[in-house]
Amino acid sequence: MVIFERQSDLKSHLESIVTAKSTVGFVPTMGALHAGHLSLIEQSLTDNDITVMSIFVNPTQFNNPDDLKKYPRTLEKDVEKIKTVSDAVIIYAPTVDDIYNGKTESESFNFDGLENQMEGRHRPGHFDGVGTIVKRLFEIVKPTNSYFGEKDFQQLQIVKKLVSKYQIPVRIIGRPIFREPNGLAMSSRNERLTPEEKQKAAVIFSTLQHAKKMFGTKSVNEVAKYVDKLFQKQKDFKLEYFEIADESTLLPIIRKSKNKKYRAFIAVFVNDIRLIDTISFN
Repeated sequence: MVIFERQSDLKSHLESIVTAKSTVGFVPTMGALHAGHLSLIEQSLTDNDITVMSIFVNPTQFNNPDDLKKYPRTLEKDVEKIKTVSDAVIIYAPTVDDIYNGKTESESFNFDGLENQMEGRHRPGHFDGVGTIVKRLFEIVKPTNSYFGEKDFQQLQIVKKLVSKYQIPVRIIGRPIFREPNGLAMSSRNERLTPEEKQKAAVIFSTLQHAKKMFGTKSVNEVAKYVDKLFQKQKDFKLEYFEIADESTLLPIIRKSKNKKYRAFIAVFVNDIRLIDTISFN
């Protein structure tokens, strides 16, 4: 398995193996890999001649310094997990300086309003950081296809908008959420949960499932009130937001309309650990 820490070395290696007919799959991650990440690798290996995975905890997308400090960094374990899928994956695990060259700052982006909803509203500057790192990684790897999990659905839409607005020649492919046996969406942050917290956190997905059933007969406001009251009763949980939004614009809806796709989004603190999830309402 080939692991690169410097983009210059990665570029040289790719230039030596990529031909005009080669397809390159790219899976950008922040590490602490789980089965969902591994499924992205498997899909890339199926679709492409060459697969690259990046493992980099990107500082510019964290608005909370404490969250950045506590984010799990498990490179050795990650490499072993990747090996269980394939030894053919090329890993790019850069330093902050290799990416940012001593100037750890975000570019400014306009994603036509997608960046102002939900995560963007509660994490100022987050999507500028996401746009910055994804754009730079695409410039380094030059992938044909790139794979993202749908748990971060807003991020997926942001990346699609980035590619469209900057005319980056890469196809963005979203893949389904992987869940723990109790329904909890797999996340790198789950590594910080105690076994008891992980079990209790099953309430996040079960709440989304019940909200989806309610959505068939109840108003948007009634569904939102149900979710808010439920989490008020959970002493170890703090609901940051719950929104039902138009899947394409991510704008919150007030009334339901026919022939539109809706999706629920939720962010919950389990003590000090922030978890997000999403579910299609169609």
